[in-house]
Amino acid sequence: MFSSKNDKWTTPQQFFDKLDKTIGFTLDPCATEASAKCDTFYTEEEDGLTKDWAGYRAFVNPPYGRKIGSWVKKSYEESLKGDTVVALLIPARTDTKYWHEYCMRAACIYFVKGRLKFGDSKNAAPFPSAVIIFNGSSMGMPFLGVMDAK
Repeated sequence: MFSSKNDKWTTPQQFFDKLDKTIGFTLDPCATEASAKCDTFYTEEEDGLTKDWAGYRAFVNPPYGRKIGSWVKKSYEESLKGDTVVALLIPARTDTKYWHEYCMRAACIYFVKGRLKFGDSKNAAPFPSAVIIFNGSSMGMPFLGVMDAK
C-alpha cells in the first residue's frame, strides 16, 4: 500500500463526507469504478486531465506519483472557469515546484491534523496531507474549520 509501486490512495469516506457536506461535490475526475466519490467521475482510461470541469464542484485526490503536478495545475486552471470549485487532497509537500506555482494561489489551504488512513489500510499514511481549495470565480467558499484526519 505504501510502496512507490502504487500511487493511488483511496480517500477515507468519513473525511470526504466532511468536505462534501460543505462543498457539495459533483465531479470526481480521477477515480476508479470502486473509489468514485461522485455520480459523475472519470477513470484513468477516460483521463480527467483531458476533460472539461467547468461548472462542477470537483473533488480531486490524484495519483500521488510523477503526474501529481499535472493534476494540481489542471485543478487550478479549471477553477478559473465560471462557477467551478476544485478541492484537492494531496500530500503537504510544500517544497515542490507545483506547490509554489499553484497551491500558493489557492483560495484556502487546510493542513490535515494527524495522518489519514487511506483505503482499507490499517496504517496511517507516511506523509502529512493538505486540502487545497481553488475557487477562481470568487464564489465565497465558507470556512471549513479544522481538517482532522479522524
